[in-house]
Amino acid sequence: MPGRHITDRQMRLYMKLRQTNSPPVAAAKAGFSTATAYRIEKDPRLPSNKTTARSRRRPDPLADIFDAEIVPMLEAAPGLRPVGIFEEMRRRHPELGDGIRRTLERRVRAWRAIHGEEQEVIFRQIHEPGQTGFSDFTDMGELGVTVAGVPLEHRLYHFRLPWSGFEHAHIVLGGESFVALAEGLQNALWSLGAAPREHRTDSLSAAFRNLDQQAREDLTCRYDALCAHYQMTPTRNNKGIAHENGAIEGPHGHLKRAIADALLMRASADFDGLDAYRCFIDEIISRRNARKAKRIDLERGKLQPLPGRRSADYEEITVRVTTSGGFTLRKVFYSVPSRLIGHRLRVRLYDDRLALFIGGTPLMTLTRGRAHPGGKHDQVVNYHHVIHSLRRKPMALLNLVYRDQLFPRQAYRRTFDSLLEHLPDKKACRLMVELLALAHDRGCEAELAESLAFDLEAKRLPDMAALRARFAPDPSRLPQVVVQLASLATYQDLIGTGEQGGMA
Repeated sequence: MPGRHITDRQMRLYMKLRQTNSPPVAAAKAGFSTATAYRIEKDPRLPSNKTTARSRRRPDPLADIFDAEIVPMLEAAPGLRPVGIFEEMRRRHPELGDGIRRTLERRVRAWRAIHGEEQEVIFRQIHEPGQTGFSDFTDMGELGVTVAGVPLEHRLYHFRLPWSGFEHAHIVLGGESFVALAEGLQNALWSLGAAPREHRTDSLSAAFRNLDQQAREDLTCRYDALCAHYQMTPTRNNKGIAHENGAIEGPHGHLKRAIADALLMRASADFDGLDAYRCFIDEIISRRNARKAKRIDLERGKLQPLPGRRSADYEEITVRVTTSGGFTLRKVFYSVPSRLIGHRLRVRLYDDRLALFIGGTPLMTLTRGRAHPGGKHDQVVNYHHVIHSLRRKPMALLNLVYRDQLFPRQAYRRTFDSLLEHLPDKKACRLMVELLALAHDRGCEAELAESLAFDLEAKRLPDMAALRARFAPDPSRLPQVVVQLASLATYQDLIGTGEQGGMA
């Protein structure tokens, strides 16, 4: 056909047909003209063997500088990016235009393919069902999650079985630690209902950071004991080699993108409480596991049964309650009821809470605090623990070390700032302590905070008399209720009647 080039396939078909047909007939059956057939008779080479490389349509802008300047740069600094080379060439040669950037990138890529350094090869592995479970932590700061309007600094512990794709995620409020690993791993195993034969993590360097040699050896022994409890063999990656944990490093990104999409569809990254956020993560994980349910059920048959109970997923520490009405643990001061001053308490330290025991008797659970990143101490204080002493010493509130943490809500803190601004220090402290005592005695912390916020908006100071009347009744003025107890003879008569009725 005129205007169209013949292909190698047409040429081969023509040569086959030519064995039994004349050139015009063979050409017609192959789909080209008789003139082309006679040209082929003179030169039987395939069309692909006749084509020549296309020459440049314009002068090479890198001809004078690539070998002379760019290649020495690539040899001296193999990791140099093409965009960095481009900026440097533009600085040295202002006559070069912006259009050479893509040409430079292609030329550098081609040079590295021939003369560049050898790259690390990723060896994909065959994962046997029930063999290995992977654990790792991933930072969630980029998602911008907030709880009650406060940014939540947290990580996600992520467990995965590579063969079936089973996943479990656990919110970690602190850094990577043995406690977070032990709690998250056990939650994952008990959610799965079985355990793999091997558990693989990274080098755990973050969990051991800032620990002395003895503490590191202790945590290593505890981790080995945890794996032994579930009959798993503990293995670790080489330090600093991220892709050795590739069976979970890649899924980290998939999970975080799924969470980011769910937050966008939710139209808000703010949650009323931490429990609501935990439920949100659990729902996402459940949906992802539901899609792999058949494969997970198949792998579950290859896993080991769980032991009869969980292992310890906490650190146990003994502390002494000081005359300050609390104790300090990991650079955080915790308040407790003053009746415990002088006692030694056993503290079970979890990732997000502290469980307090005196002897073998459980006392209470406290929210775990964290020291500031710069090393500054922090406080976790409950005003109910100290209000009875503040009543006797209201001026202690003025320069109290943990004053800001003492106030249960923002409205109380703002109210105290307003009182200090408009009243003498002594009167302001006394009035603030009376407000806290009112919230403690009447159990009206939230309602009182709303009233204080309303007063702040109206730019007026709180009226104690009106507040006491509003949150009445006063416990000291409660009416006496007299309960008349029935005579025991009445119950005896009822029992006797019942027995006679049964005999009849």
